[in-house]
Amino acid sequence: MDNKVKIIIAGPRGRMGSEAVKLVNTTEHFELLAVIDHKHEGQMLSDLEGFHHINNVPIYTDLEKCLQSTNSDVLIDLTTPEVGMYHAKTALHYHVRPVVGTTGFTPSDLAELERLCQEKNLGCIIAPNFAIGAVLMMKFSQIAAQYFNDVEIIEMHHDQKLDAPSGTAVKTAEMISAVRESKKQGHPNEKETLAGARGADYTGMHIHSVRLPGLVAHQQVLFGSEGQTLTIRHDSYNRGSFMSGVKVAVEKVMKLNTFVYGLENILE
Repeated sequence: MDNKVKIIIAGPRGRMGSEAVKLVNTTEHFELLAVIDHKHEGQMLSDLEGFHHINNVPIYTDLEKCLQSTNSDVLIDLTTPEVGMYHAKTALHYHVRPVVGTTGFTPSDLAELERLCQEKNLGCIIAPNFAIGAVLMMKFSQIAAQYFNDVEIIEMHHDQKLDAPSGTAVKTAEMISAVRESKKQGHPNEKETLAGARGADYTGMHIHSVRLPGLVAHQQVLFGSEGQTLTIRHDSYNRGSFMSGVKVAVEKVMKLNTFVYGLENILE
């Protein structure tokens, strides 16, 4: 009996996608059936530079055609919010479980996916960050926020990242807000002499986004109280750091029939 999880990957040529291809190809109980790319329709993945060792994996440009042609279990999407939303909805329509690592989904997007999961009785995982260390950083920050009411978030990413603040920073702020009483931080008469100097405001705490070449994905959460500060920091130095979380998400989504937003909700 074949117990392998049959997987489609959307965005295989991206920096995250290529790592996901490597993960699936080297995990014994995973099988890569196909990939979704915006070009190279009709070719095999092995035809592309860097993938010559990947055998018998066709490239599709149309997800519906791919889903109709393959008997897949999971779609790993590592594209963009707009494409990721379409892919997740389409996958659920074809009874395939989505694991999506794209950030930038709106609350209405998440609500729509949750409704579809209930309707189809299928699991779906949306993860703003797949790095296990980053998820722990968020969980530890939520614990700390019960004792430190003043907090600022500084997230730092490579200069090609499209959204600001990052999905991880927003998710961290949401988790902190769940246990922290809303409070406007800083001096009550504070004035920005340069617009945006204090960053984005989320229930009174501030989020700052840094974009520089050389960075990958980094975040620190700074807490302050009388006479002390606490800094919780996580650094991803390469995209391979996210793959342990992708592996866990694929394994977990096969056992789910509900919608999950955030890897912290499936870590035991």
